[in-house]
Amino acid sequence: MNQIDLVTLKLFIAIHEEGKLSAVAEREHIALAAVSKRISDLEARIGSKLLYRRSRGVELTPAGHALLHHAFNILDAIKRLHADLSEYGEGIKGHVRIHANTSAVIAFLPQDLSVFAKIYPQIKIDLQERISTEVIDAVRNGLTDIGIFASHVDPDGLEIMPYRSDRLVLVVPDDHSLAQRSSISFKEAADQDFVGLQTDTSLQILLQEQTALAGKDLRMRIQVRSFDAICRMVHYGMGIGILPLMTIHTELSELGLKSIPLEDSWAARKLVIGIQSYDKLPLPAKQLVSQLSKKL
Repeated sequence: MNQIDLVTLKLFIAIHEEGKLSAVAEREHIALAAVSKRISDLEARIGSKLLYRRSRGVELTPAGHALLHHAFNILDAIKRLHADLSEYGEGIKGHVRIHANTSAVIAFLPQDLSVFAKIYPQIKIDLQERISTEVIDAVRNGLTDIGIFASHVDPDGLEIMPYRSDRLVLVVPDDHSLAQRSSISFKEAADQDFVGLQTDTSLQILLQEQTALAGKDLRMRIQVRSFDAICRMVHYGMGIGILPLMTIHTELSELGLKSIPLEDSWAARKLVIGIQSYDKLPLPAKQLVSQLSKKL
């Protein structure tokens, strides 16, 4: 396929928005014949009809809808490219992409990234919160430079190094029958109704695995999308939860909850840093990995 220029892609998006070639010609200040020729040439290059031409205007064919999706993505990427490059003219000397799971984003990264930003103020950090499996996929596919995820998730060939540790605790209302326990095994609590995260999160997968090993069925009453939502559901008596202790200090006091340490060895949870190859990382990413893994 011959090269498709950006002007034609912009015109195609305008056609989708306006529904008439004449309206696009007026909006973009270009002759109607020129708009029609660009679309005809584009259809010839692709080898497929992109528009249904009706008496009242035009509609996108299935191929047209596919092109529209890519056109939006391409033009959005161009905008982000310009934005990123403009930052270098404003003094930015590097850019690091990092994807991390919720535990890392809540409990550890705010302080760690703040320290890094003070040492390297001219390096821009792009942080996105994802579940552990998505973090690993993003690193493997080159969508991020650095990933932070739970150590029990298969790293799928990535280089890994230790980051931080936390402990899973049972979270109950302070008037719950288990609230006076100083510690508890997961098996002892497994017959309770639970509030948990969505099924594909690393924490939820871990709990499902441990429930099966204990010979029980996990009684999952409600599944939500955040640690905060779990705490609020527990507060209102919808069940009990298991969460990383470092992520819920505020909720414990504000919502009248009690955290009970789990006695199980797997409750000592570790977070790791995952990368494709340390040697191949750009220098700013190496500096951040070194800071996070305490290599500096």
